Amino acid sequence: MKAVRFHAFGGPEVLRQEDVEPPRPAAGQVRVRVAASAFNAADNGMRAGFLPIPVVLPHVPGYDVSGTVELLGDDVGEESGLHVGDAVIGFLPMERDGGAAELVVAPAEALVAAPTTIPLADAAALPSVALTAWQALFDDGALQAGQRVLVNGAGGVVGKYAVALARRAGVHVVATASPRSIDAVRAAGADEVVDHTATSLFDAVDQPVDVLLNLAPVEPEELAALVALVRDGGAVVSTTAFMATPSDETRGVRAATVFVRPHRDRLAALVALVDAGSLTVEVTRRIPLEELPALHAEAAAGRVPGKVVVLAG
Repeated sequence: MKAVRFHAFGGPEVLRQEDVEPPRPAAGQVRVRVAASAFNAADNGMRAGFLPIPVVLPHVPGYDVSGTVELLGDDVGEESGLHVGDAVIGFLPMERDGGAAELVVAPAEALVAAPTTIPLADAAALPSVALTAWQALFDDGALQAGQRVLVNGAGGVVGKYAVALARRAGVHVVATASPRSIDAVRAAGADEVVDHTATSLFDAVDQPVDVLLNLAPVEPEELAALVALVRDGGAVVSTTAFMATPSDETRGVRAATVFVRPHRDRLAALVALVDAGSLTVEVTRRIPLEELPALHAEAAAGRVPGKVVVLAG
């Protein structure tokens, strides 16, 4: 089968497409014929070697995947809900080989039925980013209906999922966006959208928020200043792992940094929201497998906007 792998950490040039032996599923695993994988910023960091994720070399990137179940390993029974021929999506263990290949083996518990209302390849764009938004809001942020959230940097993929999920949960959503993404953030369900290029948040936010969710690449001092917008006893949640998330212990404002975790039931719930029309899966570009090294080069030179899926065939 064809797979894109790297045998050493380094720049995008370490990635190359190779012919490798098809993987065999071990006990509790499933082999999936890949429709697509999705590119995430962490793929760039893992290849470069600066993310502390213990991958085994050579490594196939692409931990978000969609495809069709092809082979069941031992001990994968009816209780798994998986059958040969099922269309599935999954958030794969990041330290194991991913979906930038024609075939991938995955733990059965990492896979759920794919959405039926969008193309199977596009569904690869859903798992880790939507799970990140859910966990940031409701697990780490402990948001509840009737509360207020400020999503700083809502114009990105995770941000739009966060806006949509919070709004659906009965939360009042204040979101920041640049002019190019204001309409998309508003369409996702934000109650208030602040153009951060033209307006200070301190002028725009007239009531304290229960949770500040930071998704923007801000300086530490800027994020620390925004804690003043959070009510006493609230929370600051951030996805920026390289920067400490600020708190204010004098007011009981706690801090949490999001490290996305697999959760089969929540992923299945997100799929149901997609099929119900309550959540939109964003796909900005679709590229063939052989162009993945070029995409990594683009990411290494700067941010890749939107969501890119990598087609296996």
